[in-house]
Amino acid sequence: MEEKQPATANPQPSAHRDAAIRLTMMPRDTNAHGTVFGGVILSYIDVAGGVEAVRNTHHDRFVTVAMKEVIFHEPVFIGDLVSFYAETVRVGTSSITVKVVVEAERFGSHGQSVRVTEADVTYVAINQYREKVKIGKNY
Repeated sequence: MEEKQPATANPQPSAHRDAAIRLTMMPRDTNAHGTVFGGVILSYIDVAGGVEAVRNTHHDRFVTVAMKEVIFHEPVFIGDLVSFYAETVRVGTSSITVKVVVEAERFGSHGQSVRVTEADVTYVAINQYREKVKIGKNY
């Protein structure tokens, strides 16, 4: 059985890295209960993974082909500072898989950070004609 990391922990890997994306959640991102829509978080996961794919390979065009299971451990609220940390897991001939970890620093909590979710996202490199291409040896 897989051990679950406590939601209130501030995981070390992301604590010492730059986030691919970091932003404050605004009222437009929330549902009627005051929590951020899961789809908003999924969208930013996709963007953060794409940032990592481009940074790591220097290829400038990718499309998302898969996002593995996403489980939300903690809600995100208006005013939370949300960080999306991305790390390359695997680079193939034409695809790259990126792990994205999402953490929220609670608004007004003086640094209390919770792990919201994480996902492995797979992208495929494409050219200007939207055809799959090899990533190349330049990464």
